[in-house]
Parts: sequence; structure tokens; C-alpha cells
Amino acid sequence: MRVGTKLAAVASGAALLVTISACGGGGGADASAAAGADGTSADSLPQVQPAAAAVKLLPAALKERGTLTMAADLHYPPTSFLDTDNKTPIGYNVDIATLLAKSLGMKLEIKNVSFDGVVPGIAAGRYDFTATNMSPTPERLKVLDMVTYWAAGSSLVTSKGNPLKLSISEQMTLCGHKIAVVTGSTQAEKYLPQISGDCSAQGKPPVDTVVLPNVQAALTQLASKRIEGVFNDTSQLAWAAKQQPQAFELSPQQYKKKVGNSIVALGVAKNSPLAPALHAAMQSLMAGPAYKATLDKWGLGTGAISTSELLK
Repeated sequence: MRVGTKLAAVASGAALLVTISACGGGGGADASAAAGADGTSADSLPQVQPAAAAVKLLPAALKERGTLTMAADLHYPPTSFLDTDNKTPIGYNVDIATLLAKSLGMKLEIKNVSFDGVVPGIAAGRYDFTATNMSPTPERLKVLDMVTYWAAGSSLVTSKGNPLKLSISEQMTLCGHKIAVVTGSTQAEKYLPQISGDCSAQGKPPVDTVVLPNVQAALTQLASKRIEGVFNDTSQLAWAAKQQPQAFELSPQQYKKKVGNSIVALGVAKNSPLAPALHAAMQSLMAGPAYKATLDKWGLGTGAISTSELLK
């Protein structure tokens, strides 16, 4: 796995310098121009050819344009972040989007957009699609069509040694504690409120929820002891714990949902004619070695799924 960025401890050890958090993370700034042509981490990508069945489904206007615009929040290693040059997007989502574009005979342009700005931007027509760790919730499916492409999960990271013995599998241990989540995430909008409600129902203090703009901000606050845990996507927290084992400890169990699974999906505008083409391209990738190889490259091989679904 190529390490593109690190969470580096400052000399005092009291806080972390999160190198990519200072890079453009907001509202639609260009992260890469035509990245799918030869950019991103394409130097190590599997070779794929255009899939005729998928190309046939592309809208004529997109074919003529020749480029797909993908929105992603580039603050989420190992799925979507910036390389050490602070300019080049890398990560699993970047790679899979690049491969999808190649499967459609298109180039890829990546826009660096804050997580909570992605869906409004797609709805407004500023971006063609997103690959940015979204689960297909009923709320999102009201405004997006979604194409499933891997399975993730949610975990808790604490300070090294987990001194407060917090556990996402024993959720009542979180009652009354200061736990951070990311704005717009499923953890912020659904899972942690459920846990906090269960705390109150059992006569315990609710979770002291802290909502922050991205996972790097949350990890920085955890390192400086301003919060007691971060509840977020497993992939991002596992990456942080691997990069800074002296600072962070990942809970050995993932969050167990009351219902549903941990599927992650691409998002396109509701009823977009691009959705069937993306779905066909994803199915084509899954039928060959490129899909699993790309997951394995970023340490996410356990998240492979056998079939992509188009959800409307």
C-alpha cells in the first residue's frame, strides 16, 4: 500500500498535525484536472478496457463531453485523500472512480468538496457522480440514485490503551462521554443519536455528541484530549490507528446495526441517465480482477461484494 499522507505527531506529543486538513477541503475547489487520464494513483492501477455494454448506455451529451466530474471529500484516508504533494487525489474511491471512467471510455475530473456539500452539488448539476463513502439511506435515495460498490462499517477509536474502556459493541459505555462524529455522516445522523437515545431510555446520561467537519479534525481533538472517542467509518479509523499506533486505539469490534448492512454506494442525481451506465461499468469491473485488486491495494479487501445493485 502506498502511503500518501500521515498523521504526524508534533514534537510535544500533545496534539497531531494532520497534514491534509489544510489542503482544499471545501465547497468544490478543483482537486485534479482530468485525473482519470493519467493522474491520481493511475500509475499502479490495473489495466481495464472500455466495456462495450456500459459505453452503450452513456448519454450522448456525456460521450461528447468526454469527461466525468466526480465529487469527493479528500480528507478520508485510505479512501479519498491527497498525496504528499497536497495536490494529487489518491485512495480507493479515487482509484475505483478512475477505473469506472476508463471502463466507460471517459476521462475523470475530481472536485474536492466537503462531505455535506456533495449531495446538494449533485442535485444542482455541478457534479456527475460521487464516490465518497455514502451508505444508501432512505433519505439519500429521495434525491439520488445509487450504485453499490463495496461494504464498509463503523468503528470507534479512542486514545491509546482505551483508558475509559469505551466500546462500540457495548454501547452503554458511551453514555455521558464526549464522542465526535463527522457532519453529514450516517454516524452523525443516525447511529450515534440511536445510541444516545438508548442511553436516555435506560436512565443514563446521553452521549455528549461533538459534530466536526471531517475526521482529521476529530482525530486532532482526540489527540489533544478534547474529546474521548471518534465514531466514524472503519476504514478511516483503521488507517489512523495504523499510522499513529502510539496515539490511537481501534475498537476490535465494529458497530452492529439494528437493521441493514454496511454497503457503500456511488451517488448520481435522481433519475440520471448516467446511473445505468455506471452500474454496468461497475458490474464489468467486478467480473474481472481489477475490482478486488484495487480494494486489496488499500487494505480493504474484506469489503468486496460480488454484485453491484442500482438503487432507486
